[in-house]
Amino acid sequence: MIVVGGGPAGLSAALVFGRQRRSVLVVDGGRVRNAPAAEMHMMLSRDGFDPAELLAIGRGELAAYPSVEVRPGTVVAAEGEREDFTVTLADGARERARRLVLATGQVDEPYDIPGLRELWGTGVFHCPFCHGWEASGRTLAVVAADPAEAMLAAYLADRFSDDVVLCTHGTEKLPDEITARLELRGVRVDTTPLTEITGDPGDLTVHFADGRTLRREAVFHKAPTRQHSDLAAGLGAEILPDGTVRVDELQMTTVPGVAAVGDTAKLAPVPAATTLVVLGAADGVRAALWMDGDLFRADLERDGAP
Repeated sequence: MIVVGGGPAGLSAALVFGRQRRSVLVVDGGRVRNAPAAEMHMMLSRDGFDPAELLAIGRGELAAYPSVEVRPGTVVAAEGEREDFTVTLADGARERARRLVLATGQVDEPYDIPGLRELWGTGVFHCPFCHGWEASGRTLAVVAADPAEAMLAAYLADRFSDDVVLCTHGTEKLPDEITARLELRGVRVDTTPLTEITGDPGDLTVHFADGRTLRREAVFHKAPTRQHSDLAAGLGAEILPDGTVRVDELQMTTVPGVAAVGDTAKLAPVPAATTLVVLGAADGVRAALWMDGDLFRADLERDGAP
């Protein structure tokens, strides 16, 4: 078994395999999506926990299972079919496995506004479920040029703050329905393009192209995303229009023997993937449970058992 990715989803899958005495190699590139964040939320008993510490604890727990190897590295290619896959690492090493679990995740790509990427995860946040509570009562800005993302400002104003400004970064016209909902919740809209965001977490300044500035305590921005790896596409898995890998209820892709878990994957026709640590971990467990049973049945068939 090979698990590509050492985040919560990949490590959780490896834990299941290890406990079932399956030989599993986890190839960990060491780059996780929530690396800039100091806290994670909505995982019972670990609310507010440091996500980096969570991974460290997880790797430590895997050390108790001799059949599990966690190896630093990057998988650059994968090929083969069910029962006989081969992956190639960046250092030239090649490893074979009967099954693959892809836990490679996504990458956030904030707008090209200086400061937005640099403050990502510390002063600029993407998710009201992950960071809304901490933003309660603060002055907020939402950066959203895409009208489809403008409702984030209404959501924040409805739940967490009575001072929310939507910055459309040059988008002049929003649909009337969205405008009405923003007005109902007291959200101000500024359509002037942004030039940069400066300051420190908790004390930010939004700079506009016309020279004006806006002081805010936090900024929210639902950045576009892309797949961190093209391994799934290279194996022939179906990729959905939003870039995620199509999976079924058991996290299996359209390629037999290949699972995709965490931010990498989405169960169609769900409109959007929900990217939380706890759900990624659950994906990994779900995929590994089913895959272990699949391997057991394959072995029975091979042995000619009834």
